[in-house]
Amino acid sequence: MALKLLLRSFSVILILLMAANASAQAVLIPSPPQIAGSSYVLMDPKSGQIIMEENSHERLPPASLTKMMTAYIVERELDEGRISMTDMVPISVRAWKTEGSRTFVREGTSVPVETLLKGVIIQSGNDASVALAEFVAGSEGAFVDIMNQQAQLLGMKDTSFANATGLPADDHYSTAFDLALLAKAIINDYPENYPLYAEKQFTYNNIRQPNRNSLLWRDDSVDGLKTGHTEEAGYCLVASAKRNDTRFIAVVMGTSSAESRAQEVQKMLNFGFRYYESERLFGSGQELMEAQVWGGKSDQLSVGLNEDVFVTIPRGSRGSLESVVDLDSVIKAPIKAGDELGRVRVSLEDEVLVDQPVLALTDIPEGGFFKRIWDAIKLFFYQLFQ
Repeated sequence: MALKLLLRSFSVILILLMAANASAQAVLIPSPPQIAGSSYVLMDPKSGQIIMEENSHERLPPASLTKMMTAYIVERELDEGRISMTDMVPISVRAWKTEGSRTFVREGTSVPVETLLKGVIIQSGNDASVALAEFVAGSEGAFVDIMNQQAQLLGMKDTSFANATGLPADDHYSTAFDLALLAKAIINDYPENYPLYAEKQFTYNNIRQPNRNSLLWRDDSVDGLKTGHTEEAGYCLVASAKRNDTRFIAVVMGTSSAESRAQEVQKMLNFGFRYYESERLFGSGQELMEAQVWGGKSDQLSVGLNEDVFVTIPRGSRGSLESVVDLDSVIKAPIKAGDELGRVRVSLEDEVLVDQPVLALTDIPEGGFFKRIWDAIKLFFYQLFQ
């Protein structure tokens, strides 16, 4: 990555990724394919950018896509050490009697958390979902409260859960966009458990059941996540695939059949991978540049970002990216690591893709009395001549 520094009116401007834009050829991308569903969205989970969508914020019944949140909360409890995979979960009459898709757990027995989590993710077991909800929160109702709180923390603004299974209920709805956010959290927050979503079958109580996500058999790049179906919701699917360093999440709701949901999601993924790619531009803690500091024990300060920065761009357009860092015109000590000192902006053909704060990466304490006086004199003449 070539860098070029410019000084302009007391602000430092860092130009990155500068190619011969005048000679760069335009990247030609066709219109996205038509998708036969009530709503859909294709998202890059690294950048959060939406590649294609239709009615993605429309509130619809999510059916068993609900179980993604059930599993996410269980995974959070595992990660925080409040439960373990080997904990034995007592199966209540209520869990055993839950209708719909099942793992076929038996009332009065105890089943390991790991087995029930596989039952939820792979078999879409309603009985396993209720059993885990009761184990984590004491009751399914209390677990639903946690589900809704977690939804708000993840930014799922158009989601309301009424149960842990996805069975039809009043005030039980979500959106394609919100479910993509949830899938993103599952993938990024608990990667150690994510391989469960790619398992093609699971056997419990001598009953083998296949994963209903048929794309796991058709496309080797697909590694999750969840299907759903009720008469009210139609056929729904949240799928994710990774090819090379690019991952996409595709959500479709309200299709007409299990085959249709697979075909529509496949079209979305193929379009995304054919025409777009994900690029990591900056790393967390990576030094973007050194800035001038006045009145400090050190005259130079490393500045950078506190998180990785990704962009989703048309394939072949990386050379046309332009990144600019605008720093404060005068930076005076003392400075604490994490202090915001400017912004970094990344654009492509006048569209701003990234606008992030630039932070101090180290502390710079004040210099001694004579150092501060001398820097004040130098700064006066520097500003005068600028």
